[in-house]
Amino acid sequence: MSGADVRTAALALGMPPGALAPAVHDPRLRVLVGGGQAALVRRQWHPDGFAEAVVLRRAAVPLEHPAVRALAAGWGCEQVRHGSTDRRRAVTGPGEGCSLADRFRHLAALAASRVEIAVGLARDSGEERTKDDGSPSLAADEAAHAAAVEVLGGLGVTVLSEERRDSAVADGEPWIVLDPLDGTGNFSAGLPPWAFSAALVRNGVPIAGLVTDLASGRRWTGLHGIGAERDGVPIEPRPGSTVVVPSGPSGRTVSVPSTARRVRVTGCTAVDLCLVADGAAAAWHDLDRSGTHVHDVAGGLAVLLAAGGAALDADGRPFLLEPDTETKIRFAAASSVAEAAALIAAVG
Repeated sequence: MSGADVRTAALALGMPPGALAPAVHDPRLRVLVGGGQAALVRRQWHPDGFAEAVVLRRAAVPLEHPAVRALAAGWGCEQVRHGSTDRRRAVTGPGEGCSLADRFRHLAALAASRVEIAVGLARDSGEERTKDDGSPSLAADEAAHAAAVEVLGGLGVTVLSEERRDSAVADGEPWIVLDPLDGTGNFSAGLPPWAFSAALVRNGVPIAGLVTDLASGRRWTGLHGIGAERDGVPIEPRPGSTVVVPSGPSGRTVSVPSTARRVRVTGCTAVDLCLVADGAAAAWHDLDRSGTHVHDVAGGLAVLLAAGGAALDADGRPFLLEPDTETKIRFAAASSVAEAAALIAAVG
């Protein structure tokens, strides 16, 4: 949203532009403006324990407005409420006649909200343990898994998760893969980001995905052939000088590829790939490490590919996902095939 849009919305809503401007940078606030209409909407928690979209100010925008309802659904809200009158409308998802991808996106957003609640209630409960791959596991991981599967299971599609043994997926059948709480180590330390990540996959291609940074409220969505967004704003990758990596190589130093000037480690792979998708980083790779897992990358990869980015395996071939959460995978992701290939050559 441009400064001119903020001023237009502020004028319509009877607010000083300076009072509205911070909403542009807050993932839990959204300014809707266009066609002589404007609204300021906030995502918050209802006292009964669910997310709602509260219309704080509006000008010629009813609660039933498609943009308001779409925003509420994308936020994983169960209702829209007018802040002054307390009138409310339930948020309903796409019907059975809608595409599987559209129904997935709605339920994935709702699942992310349920996970927010679950991990908050599970924080500091139970004993921390270490998984076979050396990563930490908390009671919050299990709570997040249960909350997400309860929602996404309603699609009738096989759901694979970091927290369970894989179920078989027939050739050509769609499947969902999720990481209910990516960045468990960050979550345990109170160091952002940590995220909910989910993707709908068919024939190895993630056709829809959602990644929600549960620490900040930022969310990225992607739909194959349609495009990708961050907090409702269309995004696209771009070449640059920053590469993100999932960790430091075991027993080795972190190296800066010749194609970049800096390397960053966030501790949350799902968010890393989204940073490439929205142009905040130029590329991502795990080529000099032991590899990662499909549940770590599928949601972010769906966003990246929908945004126009590319992913190549270590041999430079188009990267496809397999319904296997145990096997380690290694690839490079960037704004284009050429940039991904250049990164592979630089690291190799």
